[in-house]
This record gives sequence, structure tokens and C-alpha cells, in this order.
Amino acid sequence: MTSPVRDADIDPKAFRRALGNFATGVTIITAQGADGEKVGVTASSFNSLSMDPPLILWSSMKTARSCEIFESATHFAVNILASDQMDMSNHFARQQMDKFAGVEWEAGIGGAPLFPNCAGRFQCEAYDRLDGGDHWIYVGRVVAFDDLGRSPLCFHQGSYSMVFNHPGAPKKPAPEMAKSPHADRMGNHKFFLMIRAIQGYQDRYQPKLHALDINLIEARALLVMNTTVGLDADQMLVQLNAPMVEVNEALLNLENCGMIAQSGNGYILTETGAQKADQCWELAEAHADESFSQFSDEQLETFTTILRHLI
Repeated sequence: MTSPVRDADIDPKAFRRALGNFATGVTIITAQGADGEKVGVTASSFNSLSMDPPLILWSSMKTARSCEIFESATHFAVNILASDQMDMSNHFARQQMDKFAGVEWEAGIGGAPLFPNCAGRFQCEAYDRLDGGDHWIYVGRVVAFDDLGRSPLCFHQGSYSMVFNHPGAPKKPAPEMAKSPHADRMGNHKFFLMIRAIQGYQDRYQPKLHALDINLIEARALLVMNTTVGLDADQMLVQLNAPMVEVNEALLNLENCGMIAQSGNGYILTETGAQKADQCWELAEAHADESFSQFSDEQLETFTTILRHLI
């Protein structure tokens, strides 16, 4: 049994990695300032607070440029993203001149932008702002909401994920008349099986990375840069399947640790980074050997052929 980490010993990087064990949804918080300027930020810090009165909260770094608008706005909106809105999440995580250009939206209460096809939306009256260390905690009183019932986009340990029913959860028998002849469709559907297999594979792999003192997305970045030189953040995004804000943070962490360096518009591995990438490859290959040890060479060759065909 490991000893708990005390305040004085807390390493911010390790602390953030530990917090990543708590799976969250993904939202875009929007508002319109007194001068009409609109703001939208990707955030996973949203949570419910009170039923009576109906209150919710979310937090933002105090240094964020958007704070000035959120502080002056009378209302803000919480757009809970659906599982097919990863591009929206990445778009609003980037720094850019006009995030709303080319994006479909409608004005909500107080002018706060609302997006279509979300899982849910909450329109809030600004209620309070609390000091939360290096963050401001914004509390909103819900004055209107939409329950759109779509499957939500989730985030866990540096990667986007989706919601699936836990196989160990108690199952409520469906009424005979409501039973569908396709009740086992999801359990046997190849796409959902692949998703569940990837999640299980990753869950067993993640703890092993702790020995290398990097997280999952940092390891992926090193492996990508070990095979492709000079990719920029947008190009890395395609390979890493993670929010842009997490990609940027991973690249910053790796650069601060001396593992990568900027080269032109992209990044390259340093000697230290190349050594760490080799360790990541060794770990990844060992994990693959362990995971696939029960299958024959013929089965693995067939499996690899199928995967390459699907790319």
C-alpha cells in the first residue's frame, strides 16, 4: 500500500495526473460582455451545486483573458457537448481571433451563445464569483435549460472517451412487450466492441506509464515525434485524440522537461526525449506482448490485417 502524498510534497504534474482519474464531461462555457463581445471556452470543471435554488458552478484560470468578459456578463451558458462534438471542444480550446466565425449558434438569455446538437444546455444568471486559489469559481443560477438526451463527450486521463453501460451494473429486466429482437445489437456490434477493447487495453497500460513519470498523452506525443519529425500542435492533435488544451499542455510539459524543442513551426525530439521515446516503445511493446500472448501468430496477423484495412 502506497503512502499518501502530503501538501509539502505535492508535485503539480503528479497531482494533475492523479486528478485525471476522475472522468468528466466536456462543456463550452459562453457569455456576452457588456460591449457585445462574445467569449467561449472549453471546460471540464462544470458541476452541479444546489437544487434550491438551482445553482451550478465552473472554474477558470485567473490569468485567462476571457475572465474579464465573464465578470461583466449578466448571464452565461453551459453547453454540454455530445460525443460527436470533439471538433467543437478542440476549436474553442484554441486561442484565435474569432472563435465563433463559421460556427452555428443562437443567442440565449443575456446574449450567451447556445450551440445545437449538444447533450444539454444550461442558461444561467451570474450569481457569485469565489476565490479558488489560481482559479475563479463562477456560480450561476439556472434560469432555463434544455435536456437534449444525447450521449455526452467524456474526458479521462488525457483522452476523449464515451459513455457505456458497465457490464457489472444490475440489469433491470425489460417488460416482455418492450423487449427488442435487437437487444444484443450493441454488445455484438464491432464498433462498440472495438471501443470497449481500447478502453480496457488503455486502463491496463496507464498505470505502467507512471514508472516513466509521464502521462498517456505525453507518451503518445513522444511516440508520434519519434516516427514523424516537425509536426505542429494542430498536426499532433490528429494523432493524439485529445483536446487541444491537453495537447498544448503536454507539449509545454515535454518542452520544459527538455524532451522536445521547437523547430520551425513544429517540434522535434531532443536526445533526452529520444531516450524517453525508446523507453515508451519498450513499454508499449511489452504491454502488447502481454495483452496478446493468448493468441496465435495467425490470429494476430489476421487482426493486424483487419485493422490496417479499416484505417
